[in-house]
Amino acid sequence: MTGAAVATSVARLARAKLNLTLRITGRREDGYHLLDSLVAFAEIGDRLTARLADRGGFTVSGPFAAALANESDNLVTRAASALAAAACVPADLVARTVLALEKNLPVASGIGGGSADAAATLHALMALWQVELSSAARAQLALSLGADVPVCLAGEAARMRGIGDSLEPLPALPPACLVLVNPCVPCPTGPVFKARQGAFSEPLGTPEPPRDAAGLAALVRRGGNDLEPPAITICPPIGAVLARLRQEASCLASAMSGSGGTCFGLFAQESEAADSAQRIAAEQPGWWVAATRLAR
Repeated sequence: MTGAAVATSVARLARAKLNLTLRITGRREDGYHLLDSLVAFAEIGDRLTARLADRGGFTVSGPFAAALANESDNLVTRAASALAAAACVPADLVARTVLALEKNLPVASGIGGGSADAAATLHALMALWQVELSSAARAQLALSLGADVPVCLAGEAARMRGIGDSLEPLPALPPACLVLVNPCVPCPTGPVFKARQGAFSEPLGTPEPPRDAAGLAALVRRGGNDLEPPAITICPPIGAVLARLRQEASCLASAMSGSGGTCFGLFAQESEAADSAQRIAAEQPGWWVAATRLAR
């Protein structure tokens, strides 16, 4: 602690995380898979607000709030508890802290919603509680919450390797637009990894930084996502989503993010992404569809 809290309310955006590429390069003896992934972020996401009140608590609102209604233990509250313990935050301050999550992203959808929420919680509470942790302590705390939390805490495009603990910032990405589509069918991470077959992949190598959206699309196609085939086997609607995105003439590339089931289409122009999202949403009202831009 560096002193008493000086803010009464702090809000942070928990941006959707995208695995532009994802290769599974090995597996450790403890069962954790080794990854090589190019990760970026979209401009849309959940929103986490932390504030002080007479009595603390945790609330969830937004279009996907119902999916978390019965979760007594979630990444937001776990992140808060872990930070309080690591930074020795006074119990009375913790007891007065209200955490409010606006859940705009689908749950368990391969775009790091829970991990981004945890990272936003850490950022918001470090500001609200006026605490500081060393970079090593922050990294250790983030990794203890999940493999995607460190990259979400960093909040910038990065090459993620190891079990998510090795991060290398990427050069600035070119302007690009996205259409995110989720079929709203559960696609559990564990079974997807278990269903992966064949040899492990080689690392991506050292690609040239893309100069424009077309170059980024070429990199997406080259890198691929090793979890896409097993995810489609477990959740066939993912294949339908990818096929539909690829029908759009202006879609430069499409792929699944993470272990599914959200897929993304890459577009050069905002108007192209918006038009495509409108068409897909009209055809498939049961899907979650969002047009956005790549965060830079």
